[in-house]
Amino acid sequence: MQYYDVAKIINTHGLNGEVKVKVITDFPEERFSAGSQLSLREDTERTLTVKSGRPFKQFWLVQFEEITDINEAEQLKGKTLVVSEDQQQELPDGVYYYRDILDCEVYDNQTGEKIGKITDIESPGANDIWLVKEDNGKQFWLPYIDDVVKKVDIDGKKVYVEVMEGLRDED
Repeated sequence: MQYYDVAKIINTHGLNGEVKVKVITDFPEERFSAGSQLSLREDTERTLTVKSGRPFKQFWLVQFEEITDINEAEQLKGKTLVVSEDQQQELPDGVYYYRDILDCEVYDNQTGEKIGKITDIESPGANDIWLVKEDNGKQFWLPYIDDVVKKVDIDGKKVYVEVMEGLRDED
């Protein structure tokens, strides 16, 4: 069975086994709602049931029914939470899983020139931003908005964009 990353456990929070996670999913409200089932990438046979989840700064705090104190939570630090492929949901048009966007080649929509490759995704606010690494090693953030992202070809792993002035550091 295929498993997909949804969060990385980065630390404990408090004494009752709550953990702080870096989100790697577009659906944190669903993934970290009470009753949700998650596994550890390192041990997919072990299922953790979410007791509660809530946003906390740029992270989420998650409490699992099976983890009741800080000592148990300490054992989870650095581990990755995953869901199985049968827990995936159908997405509406124009919405993509991170795994589909990461490593896509980025091309200029007008010239067809290759710009770089998407190497990271963050969700700091109203829309995602994609980190594009150019062949020369430079990097820049690209907002996932209609004015910038013109076409996404998931099967071909290609994204066509119109880079707004000031986004890309061109010498």
